[in-house]
Amino acid sequence: MPKDRTLRSPWLGTAVGFCLLASVLTGCGSSGQGGPVTLNWYNFPDDSGALQEAADRCGRQSGGRYSVKYNKLPRGADGQRQQLVRRMAAHDAGVDILGLDVTWPAEFAEAGWIREWTGPSKDQAVADTLTAAVRTATWQGRLYAAPYNSNTQLLWYRDDLVPTPPKTWAEMLAQADALAKQGKPHYVEIQGAQYEGLTVWFNTLVTSAGGAILTPDAQAPSLGPPAVAAAAVMHDTATSAAADPSLPNQMEDQNRLAMESGTAAFELNYPFVYPSMKANQPELFQHFRWAPYPAVLPDRPATVTIGGIDLAVGAYGRHPDLAFEAALCLRDRENQLTNALKGGLPPSLRGLYQAAELTASYPFAAEVLAALDSASVRPQTPAYQNVSIAISHTLSPPADIRPESTVADLRGQIEDALGSKGLIP
Repeated sequence: MPKDRTLRSPWLGTAVGFCLLASVLTGCGSSGQGGPVTLNWYNFPDDSGALQEAADRCGRQSGGRYSVKYNKLPRGADGQRQQLVRRMAAHDAGVDILGLDVTWPAEFAEAGWIREWTGPSKDQAVADTLTAAVRTATWQGRLYAAPYNSNTQLLWYRDDLVPTPPKTWAEMLAQADALAKQGKPHYVEIQGAQYEGLTVWFNTLVTSAGGAILTPDAQAPSLGPPAVAAAAVMHDTATSAAADPSLPNQMEDQNRLAMESGTAAFELNYPFVYPSMKANQPELFQHFRWAPYPAVLPDRPATVTIGGIDLAVGAYGRHPDLAFEAALCLRDRENQLTNALKGGLPPSLRGLYQAAELTASYPFAAEVLAALDSASVRPQTPAYQNVSIAISHTLSPPADIRPESTVADLRGQIEDALGSKGLIP
């Protein structure tokens, strides 16, 4: 569920000006004179206060050995990645801990920008951690990050319109069509814009149909009949009564707003929609329910694409031992619980899904855990950005998809993406 994240300061004198000019190459200010070391943590912008609270708590718990400075990356995922890529390509010594989208560890590891987790630190990073989350942080059999939070999509629906939630996409589209004929709210809200969300939708459908986007060695496209089935679901949705007229431009938040406006009966989205509906539309909230993501095939449960953030330690920081320690603190039980309750992000620690504090606010915790236990992972390759762009461009808009020919075209586009040289800046 899932996600724009620099240095701006006036010239305050020669010393400060030199620090600003040299910061990318030297990490100026990453440690204090006679005080605790300052560890710079770059992560997505959190409006809830949960990340700042975690940073402050870990600084206090260090006993004065370090403090953690939470640096907010741009709000959009593309902007986040761009800033981190530029800093790491410049060997920025001032980046100690990186909050990476779960699709980035392979790219950053292959480039040598982040450190491998080994020994006791690795043991702590994987203890009680969801298997799929650990997979996102692993590249070529080595752990390069510690899962911070996870995310997954559920089917959200209105039980005043849909007494029994659909188990398959075909069933859901049929229910939407029936509601439309009755003049009732009937849209299926899903991410159809040309961006990462469209790739996530496709990946979930492909893996749910028993396939994969890439071969196991990630050297070539796999696709095949499951991809054709996935493309057919996307086309059928976009050309049916279920399609919101804004589908080709919709992202997660537009889906949330459409559901809250009362025009939709179904929504495929992340758990953040639950507290939002509760706060913004209390009357509709009384009928707001959840169920497992619909299957593509009747006899095969859906495998929903995992999202989230993994914490990596920068390769050029001056205090890697402290950075590993702080990263473990930032994603410990207490901080993940706070992040879930305040920030609305599902934990990566399995044990928290049975915690009374979580289940009281997450009545759907069991469904989220079940989805994460059967989750699919997006293609793991240093060329992921290229692959994702190829997918989202080829499948946009969904109404123009012609399953057989579009998948054939996509196969060629992915081959080109995998063959590109270097990293996208």
